[in-house]
Amino acid sequence: MGPVAELAFARVLLDSVKAGRRGATLRMYRPQPTLAFGARDRFLPGFTTAIEAARDHGFTPVLRSLGGRAAAYHPGSLVIDHIEPSDSFITNTNARFTGFGLDYVEVLRGIGVDARLGEIPGEYCPGEHSVNVAGRIKAIGTAQRVVSGAWLFSSSVVVEDPDPIRAVLTDVEAALGIDWDPTTGGSISEIHPEVTVDAVAEEFASYYAHADAHTPESPTPEELTALPDYVGKHLL
Repeated sequence: MGPVAELAFARVLLDSVKAGRRGATLRMYRPQPTLAFGARDRFLPGFTTAIEAARDHGFTPVLRSLGGRAAAYHPGSLVIDHIEPSDSFITNTNARFTGFGLDYVEVLRGIGVDARLGEIPGEYCPGEHSVNVAGRIKAIGTAQRVVSGAWLFSSSVVVEDPDPIRAVLTDVEAALGIDWDPTTGGSISEIHPEVTVDAVAEEFASYYAHADAHTPESPTPEELTALPDYVGKHLL
């Protein structure tokens, strides 16, 4: 799947879990170069210029329904979509952010990463539940979508190859007129060069093993039919 379809498929999976066609679902993948704009970014004067800046760097611009501001990820990253059925609606969202954030810190510490929970001053797409490395580089951004009957918790982990991330964000944020500290946009490997995407994926797979979440091998025919409707919501 391309970057737009990847985002759309997460929404389709959420619908499937909500409707009871799937149970708890976990999807982890290495994404193509993607610049995911937040809904609020659309209203900034430099939005069109920012879209072109992303393309100039070889990143596909997409509009995400989760999260706040622009974020970048690429094949040196890992995207995790965790979807669970739930009887509660718009409850426990903050507890979920905190709980997964603390857990993710421990996951990374398990492979020797100096992971910490909390926003770094000047980070891109700032959030109090970001996971950083050594208080210097944002490593994980998280977002969630809650609907009646299910929730989706989505995370992007930037592990390797920091230069493209920093370069595209520098030009995109400049176009949007957003002040940030470029040193916060990089990858885990800048501080821990021995850490790879495969190692991070293996550690997260171990963490999620207890959740009994099923990984979808491919969309069902019903999901393929629903996919185009959501693709249109993420196109730029």
